[in-house]
Amino acid sequence: MTLTGPLLPRPTTIAVLLHGGAGGSGVVATELGLRFAQAGHAVHFISARVPFRLVDRSDANVWVHQVETMAYPLFDAPLTTLAQASKLAEVIETYGVDVVHAHYAVPHATAAVLAREMVEGPRPAVVTTLHGTDVTLIGIDRAYLRATRHAVNASDAVTAVSRHLRDHTLNELGVQREVEVIPNAVDVERFRPGPDPDLRRRFARDDEMLLLHVSNFRPVKRTCDVVRTFAALRAERPVRLAMVGDGPERHKAAELARSLGVDDATTFVGAFPRIEALMRTADLFLLPSAQEAFGLVALEAMASGVPVVASDAGGLPEVVLDGATGRIVPVGDVDGFTRAAGELLDDDELRARMGRAARRRAVVDFAEDDVVRAYARTYVVASERAAQGR
Repeated sequence: MTLTGPLLPRPTTIAVLLHGGAGGSGVVATELGLRFAQAGHAVHFISARVPFRLVDRSDANVWVHQVETMAYPLFDAPLTTLAQASKLAEVIETYGVDVVHAHYAVPHATAAVLAREMVEGPRPAVVTTLHGTDVTLIGIDRAYLRATRHAVNASDAVTAVSRHLRDHTLNELGVQREVEVIPNAVDVERFRPGPDPDLRRRFARDDEMLLLHVSNFRPVKRTCDVVRTFAALRAERPVRLAMVGDGPERHKAAELARSLGVDDATTFVGAFPRIEALMRTADLFLLPSAQEAFGLVALEAMASGVPVVASDAGGLPEVVLDGATGRIVPVGDVDGFTRAAGELLDDDELRARMGRAARRRAVVDFAEDDVVRAYARTYVVASERAAQGR
C-alpha cells in the first residue's frame, strides 16, 4: 500500500543512516525510506552493507552508499563514526541532501552531526530516531554518555519509538529537549491472518499447536526462557516450537532443548525469508525479552492475528495489551509464561478473540500511513529549525 501525493511540501532528498542487518531498527529505517521514495522523494541509504531488505531490489528514487572502514594497527577498532561522517558528507555535497535521518544515536547521529559541520554549502536538517540500546545500553555507558547526549541535543528533531524509551532518554541521559514518540509501524498487508496448511505441516502435525519465537538470539532475548516454557507446556499438551533467527544464544537454547527432552519437538529455523507466512501459521507467539524498546516482532505477530505472551520489559506493554491482545508477564517468570500460554492454548475461543483484537489493534493503532505522515511532519519541523539556525 502506497500513500498518494508527495508527503512533503516540495521534492526532498533524504539520506538515511542505518544498520543494514536484520534487526528491527534496520527494518524500520528501510521501510520508511522506501515509502518516501515511492512518494517521489530521493532517498540515499548509507550503511556498512546493503540493507537486507534492499538486496535484489532496484526501486526508483533509491540509492545505496556503502561505508568502507580501514583497519590500522595503531587503533584497536575501525574508525566507524569517522568513516560514516566522511561518506555522508560526500553524499550531502554530491546530491544536495535536505534531511539526514539517523536511526540510532551512536554512531549514526554522531556521524550525522559531524558530517553537517564538515560540508560546504547548505547544511541539511538532522533527524535522529532512538530505537533502544543506542540509549538504554550504549548511551548510558560512561564511555559514550557525553557523545550520545551531544548527538541527541545537536539534532534538529528527535523521535523515540515508545514512551518508555523517550522517558529513559530524558531521565537517564539528562537530555534537555523535546523527544517526540512515533511508534514503529507494521505492513498489515504483508503481515495478515491467513492459512498456509502446507507450511504449517513443516513444523507441526494437524493435532498439535504451534508456538513461535523470532529474535536475534542475543542474551537480552532470553531464548532459554522460551525453551523452558515450551518444555513445561509440552508436558501437558501436544505442542511444537519453531525458533526463528540466529545469534550467540542459539547453541545454548538448542542444548537446553536436548537436556529437557524436547529437541525432537523444537525446530531451529535460522533465517526465514518468508517470515510473514510462518508468522500467520502460529497459534501463539512468545517474547520473554529482558529489554525491548518497542518489540516490532510482537507487532508483526499481532498483525498476523496471533496473540502474544510477552514480558513487561520496556515498551512491550505499549504494544501488547494485557488481557486484550495477549498477556504480559514479569521478565524471567517462566512459571508465569507457562500459565499465560497454557490458558490461551487450552481455550480456543479466548485465543481466537485475542487474535482478532491483536489484528485490529495493529491495523488501527500502528498503521503505516499514519506513522509515515508523522515522520513527514517531523522532517518539515526539523528543516524549519535548521533554516533558522536552531
